[in-house]
Amino acid sequence: MPVSFLTPEQRSRYGVFNAVPDIAQLGAFFHLDVDDRRRAMAANGARNQLGWSLQLGTARFLNCFLDDPEDVPAAVVDYIAEQLGLDAADLKGYGEKEARWDHQEQIRTTYGYTAFEGEQWFALACWLYKRAWTTSERPIVLFDLATHRLVEAKILLPGVTTVERLIAALRERVAGRQYALLAAAPSPNQAVVLESLVKVEEGRRVSRLDRLCKSPPTSAAPAWSRPWSGTWNSAIWGRPVET
Repeated sequence: MPVSFLTPEQRSRYGVFNAVPDIAQLGAFFHLDVDDRRRAMAANGARNQLGWSLQLGTARFLNCFLDDPEDVPAAVVDYIAEQLGLDAADLKGYGEKEARWDHQEQIRTTYGYTAFEGEQWFALACWLYKRAWTTSERPIVLFDLATHRLVEAKILLPGVTTVERLIAALRERVAGRQYALLAAAPSPNQAVVLESLVKVEEGRRVSRLDRLCKSPPTSAAPAWSRPWSGTWNSAIWGRPVET
């Protein structure tokens, strides 16, 4: 199967803010409790305090960190800045500072997020392989199930192509295993018969298998099934009379 099965639109919507969070989402994912604010205010300066809090909310909402921590809706920045008593403009330039990486590590350690690597990669690969082997789910369905599983386990989402290539590789491996089992199933005599089905006999244009796959030609409808063109005379035992 092709390695890239997602559409450009699906890739563009992965792990980013696709819309402005509503008031319920802001309260659920971006609200800072006492401990959150205490840890945020421990950062050096207003820019880092706001950036730290923003990355925490982003991890909760998207289950990943953004390449550019400032690439968030203004409503989110305003909501967090208000809780910290800061100006939303204080965030400017945060994405260019090295402190952002230290903040991500602090958030992972403190809030139980795990990077997608090593053991986590192997566990997801095993789960996807079993799923692909026992079901006929389409790649996009496996993709959605895999990302949901990562979110549930608080494993930070990897890049979109990482998950896409993993699923494509596992499905190809499953297909290879299926083909090997099917090829080994027939006895030697059965294998000869099966091979004869795909051979084109002399004087013919298609194989016997091709002929067997085609439905028989439709014959003309019998006379009794054709529409009647006469009229009915109930006086003669209900039989029709030609007009």
